Amino acid sequence: MKKLGLFISAALVSSSLTLAIAPAQAKLPFSIGSQEMPSLAPMLEETTPAVVSISVKGTHEIEQQRIPEAFRFFFGNPRQQPQERPFRGLGSGVIIDADKGYIVTNNHVIDEADEIMVTLKDGRQIEATKLGSDKDSDIALLQIEADELTEIVVSDSDELRVGDFTVAIGSPFGLGQTVTSGIVSALGRSGLNIENFEDFIQTDAAINSGNSGGALVNLRGELIGINTAILGPNGGNVGIGFAIPSNMMRNLVNQIIEFGEVRRGVLGVTGLSVNGEIAKAMELETNQGGFVEQVAKDSAAEEAGIKAGDVITKVNGKRIKSFSELRGKIGSIGAGKDVKITVVTREGKERTYKVTLKKPQSPKLEAVKLHNMLDGAQLESHEDEKGVKGILVTSVAEDSPAHYIGLQANDVIIGVNRTKTNNMGELREFFKDREGLFALNVLRGNTTLYLMLR
Repeated sequence: MKKLGLFISAALVSSSLTLAIAPAQAKLPFSIGSQEMPSLAPMLEETTPAVVSISVKGTHEIEQQRIPEAFRFFFGNPRQQPQERPFRGLGSGVIIDADKGYIVTNNHVIDEADEIMVTLKDGRQIEATKLGSDKDSDIALLQIEADELTEIVVSDSDELRVGDFTVAIGSPFGLGQTVTSGIVSALGRSGLNIENFEDFIQTDAAINSGNSGGALVNLRGELIGINTAILGPNGGNVGIGFAIPSNMMRNLVNQIIEFGEVRRGVLGVTGLSVNGEIAKAMELETNQGGFVEQVAKDSAAEEAGIKAGDVITKVNGKRIKSFSELRGKIGSIGAGKDVKITVVTREGKERTYKVTLKKPQSPKLEAVKLHNMLDGAQLESHEDEKGVKGILVTSVAEDSPAHYIGLQANDVIIGVNRTKTNNMGELREFFKDREGLFALNVLRGNTTLYLMLR
């Protein structure tokens, strides 16, 4: 469950809503007398197999209740040990690549889970592997191995307009797949303190707990968002639901596939949202956007020419309403990517800058998170011209642990022990909670060798 204001639930779908659809946008499978009846059924028959139910099991640590000071004379002062408590959870997910078995869901659905089980619409149950996740944006990527999967078509969420019809698909309360409908109520919702990076689609499609990670689609059955949270007084639906836009999801998932994690780009500005009061005080000609208070030295923004006092009004040609929305959009774009930033300058002129986002000031090496003997190696997911997948070693620092075990630049890690690793996410998942001696299977030119990790 996620809480905000009165209540925010770990999202979504249950009740139904009557929706009048223009006949031009819906198929007409049957009629009563001479009256043709519009229906979403043909679209849903093609789309719903791409939405799955997710059940998880695991344990999390809880602190034991501390002994009050007045009673420590009788019980002493034993060291407080964290206690593990088992948990179970339910959510939803969306198949975005049938060939590779990729499923997108929310991070909070699978966070801390030891077992992730996916149930397809046809009833098949398959254990999933977590390839990577991002807590700050609440996105996670899973993978299953199965035949005859159905993937969803991902739409361009930047083309959405308030008033567009929406359909939410998921498994609320563990009831099984459920469909509800509504419209886009608002775009670019941020500042809700649900996630660290927010740029939500708001919809009035009925949404309830257990639908987190499910699909928000348009009338063509294309994915426009990942259902994430609801606003309600007691966890019930009141017609205010939030979904992560499909473009934001796609940016984040592509980074997880390539690196095994999200590597955010940094613009290098601090500021606040423009409102009437700020616009009056600064004599601005706009009442919306992100007012730039400071530009960090040697940042992407400084190199592009953005200055303190500018108001950022658009990202890649799409208007933004607040600094929070700016932060959410930039936060889903990877380091090294180019982005067009439009500003209204202090002189009142509109200018557009091409900005190449930089890495955070103190990036953590991916190798440190995998195994301490890989410290000093820069790694990235890789696929060669022959279709061989693995993890490419782009560089190895001299006298580092990775150098000590014999790892070299241009080596390709293709497995550990007898487990094949196709990307950074799979390599990280292998090392998770494992100790002991490991044999790193490395492809060096046309030669295969093993390097030992102790």
